[in-house]
Amino acid sequence: MKLQILTPEKAVFDGEAESIGVPGEAGAFEILKGHAPILSTLVPGKMRVVSGNQELNFHVSHGFVEFSHDQGVVLVDAAEKPGEIDSERVKAAKERAMKRLEQAEAVDIIRAQKALVRSLSRERFMQQFPG
Repeated sequence: MKLQILTPEKAVFDGEAESIGVPGEAGAFEILKGHAPILSTLVPGKMRVVSGNQELNFHVSHGFVEFSHDQGVVLVDAAEKPGEIDSERVKAAKERAMKRLEQAEAVDIIRAQKALVRSLSRERFMQQFPG
């Protein structure tokens, strides 16, 4: 099946894949060749692509996946490979988000919660796939 992983800055992947595992909003799921058409929102988490003899892992942020007729497109704010995530930036983002949540009346709570979810997800990904 044909797969594209796109961010606003670049095409992260554009090629053939045997399967993709994505972090759907209702839970992680896998798409294989011949899968029924689907459109789903994505949350920060691990995305796995099996292409040829290799397994590629990415940390993706919020976005969407659309799959139909053995063609898939993943549109996300960011997609990072193991080793591309700066652990100091993740730590700083996590601390900022937690401070914002403590000062709830002074900030946008939903924005702070999303930032915290993303930094915690990136932290787990780095532990699972050290650069």
